[in-house]
Amino acid sequence: MLKSKILLIIGFVLPEPKSSAAGSRMMQLIHLFKKNGYAITFATTAQNFEFSEDILSLGVLVRTIELNSSSFDEFVKELNPNIVLFDRFMVEEQFGWRVSESCPDAMKILDTEDLHCLRQARQLAVKENREFALDDLFADVAKREIASILRCDLSLMVSEFEMELLQNQFKISKDLLFYMPIFSKKLNDIPTFNERNDFVFIGNFLHEPNWDCVKYLSEIIWPLLNKRLPEVKMLIYGAYPSQKVLELNRPKQNFYINGRADNALEVIKNAKVVLAPIRFGAGIKGKLLEAMQCGTPSITSSIGAEAMAGNFDWNGFVKDNPSDFVDVAVQLYKDERLWKQCQENGFEIIEKRFKKEYFEKDFVIKINLISGNLKLHRNNNFIGSILQHHLLSSTKYMSKWIEEKNKKGSS
Repeated sequence: MLKSKILLIIGFVLPEPKSSAAGSRMMQLIHLFKKNGYAITFATTAQNFEFSEDILSLGVLVRTIELNSSSFDEFVKELNPNIVLFDRFMVEEQFGWRVSESCPDAMKILDTEDLHCLRQARQLAVKENREFALDDLFADVAKREIASILRCDLSLMVSEFEMELLQNQFKISKDLLFYMPIFSKKLNDIPTFNERNDFVFIGNFLHEPNWDCVKYLSEIIWPLLNKRLPEVKMLIYGAYPSQKVLELNRPKQNFYINGRADNALEVIKNAKVVLAPIRFGAGIKGKLLEAMQCGTPSITSSIGAEAMAGNFDWNGFVKDNPSDFVDVAVQLYKDERLWKQCQENGFEIIEKRFKKEYFEKDFVIKINLISGNLKLHRNNNFIGSILQHHLLSSTKYMSKWIEEKNKKGSS
C-alpha cells in the first residue's frame, strides 16, 4: 500500500459538471480518489466560480496558482503529494516540469479527456471539406500531446479507439495507458414515450465540435426535418453560447436556442430524441451517454458513436448522410415500438460498458503498482525521461524569464 495518500489535481478550470462532460468526468475522479482515502487539493489558474461545483463541501482544498511563478514550486514542495493529476496535456506542459523538479517521486497522471490532436485533425478535414486521413494526425499539436503522455507515468483514456490509435500510430506502450470512461447508470422514474416531446441537443459551446454541430443542424438537418415534422421543436441547450449561437434562434421554424440548462438530465429525459450529427471530435460524448441514462434514443454520426457501444446495438441510429439522418429521425420520433427497443439498447450499453464498478478496483491496483515501482516504471519509459529532461531544460528557463519580466513590469 502507499505510505501517503495525498493527491494534487491541477485543473484547467474548476469542475463544472452542469456545463460539460469534462466537468462530470473530473467530479467522478474526485469521488473515486476520496473513496479510496486520498486527501485532495485542487489547484487551478482559473477563476470560474459562478458555475463550478462546490468541491470544498467534499473536503477538497482549493488553491489558486499562477503561471510562470516560483510560488507554485513552494506550494507543491510544502504539499508534497505522492500523486499529481493533470487535467489535459496543456496543464502538464505548464506545470509538469515544476512538479518533476520539486517532487520527483510523485506519480504523474494525465487525464486526457480526449485526444486533442485527433479532434483538431478531424476539424481541419471538415474545414477543408474533405475526408479525414491518418496523415492529418501528425501535426504540431500531436507532437506536444504525445510528448506529454510520454512524460507522465499514466494517462487516463475514455476511448478504446484512441488507446488503439496511440499504440498503433504513435507506438505508445500500453503500460502508460489506462482505459477509464465516464461512468454512467440508468435513471429511475423516466417519462414514457407519450409523455415526451421534441428533439434536443445539449453541449457546452466553448467546445468547438458542439458549435459546429448546432450550425450543421440549423443549416442542413433542421430545414429538412422541419418540413417532415412541422409541429415538433428542435431545442438547443448549452453553456456559454456566443452571439453567433444566439443568432441561430428561429422560433418561427421551431428552432430554439435556450442557453444553459439548469439540469441537463431533466432536459434530456423529457425530450423524445437526441439529435447529435457531430462532424468532428474525439473521446466519448457525454450528451449521448446522458441520453442512454435518461432512456432517450439518439441519432448521431459515426464520430459521435465512436468507442461507445462496443459490440452492442446503438440506442437509436448512426447516420452520416443528412437525408438518411432525417429519415430515421422521423421514423424514431413516430414509432413507439422502435423507440422502446432503442431505449433498451441504451440501457444495455451503460449496464455492460459504463458502470463504475468495472474500473475502480483495477484503477486503484494500477496506481498502487506504479507508485510502488516508480523507478522501474520510468526506466521502462526511457523516451519519456528524455522528453522530461529536455522540457525541463527549455521550459524552465523560458518560464523563469517570463517571471522576471513580469516582476519588472509590475515594478
